[in-house]
Amino acid sequence: MIHINTLSFLGKLKKNNNRDWFDKHKDEYLAAKENVDEAVGVLLEELFKFDKELKGLEVKNCVFRIYRDVRFSKDKKPYKTNMGASMSPGGKKSNLSGYYLHIEPGGSFIAGGMWMPAGEDLKKIRQEIDYNGKAFRKILNNKTFKSYYGNLDQTYRLKTTPKGYNADHPEIDLLRLTSFVVWHQFSDSMISSSKFRKEFVNGARIMKPFIDFFRTAVS
Repeated sequence: MIHINTLSFLGKLKKNNNRDWFDKHKDEYLAAKENVDEAVGVLLEELFKFDKELKGLEVKNCVFRIYRDVRFSKDKKPYKTNMGASMSPGGKKSNLSGYYLHIEPGGSFIAGGMWMPAGEDLKKIRQEIDYNGKAFRKILNNKTFKSYYGNLDQTYRLKTTPKGYNADHPEIDLLRLTSFVVWHQFSDSMISSSKFRKEFVNGARIMKPFIDFFRTAVS
């Protein structure tokens, strides 16, 4: 699926993140981009089989540009050193939950959920957790889900109680989160092997109930 040359290009780009080097290796970049586009196209076809809300989604609406927006960043490196795609209804600019593929030497993974949702969406998610916390816990504690993805990322959470909820709320640990993401890492050998398509699709199937919870919440 993901060619070893794609990983090699990204590894070299990390060491040579400047326009001169990139321009001299433009052919390698274009080959890597074509490889990723083709892989995402194949994965989308597999996702369509069990996630009907993705029907009609095109590769160009999913794959992120490699060029960084450095206008407001202290880090002026012009290029990302990874390639990625967000496969959700409406594509990468959508506020609906979906599956994310991250390609990076030594750091590739599948992820999903709602990363730092906007205020109104966060409010809706908290309301859904308030109403259906037991159902959400059941998804998180599912044996297969937990074995593959572990626990929700705890990086972004409030130290205080969110407005409108009591500190003794049975789901307060979930209500304090401001981001809801899980991920599973892939080795370089896995992502570049013939088994990767099946592995990614398996991970997406396991994640589907988790994804559905957030789509219901914000729709």
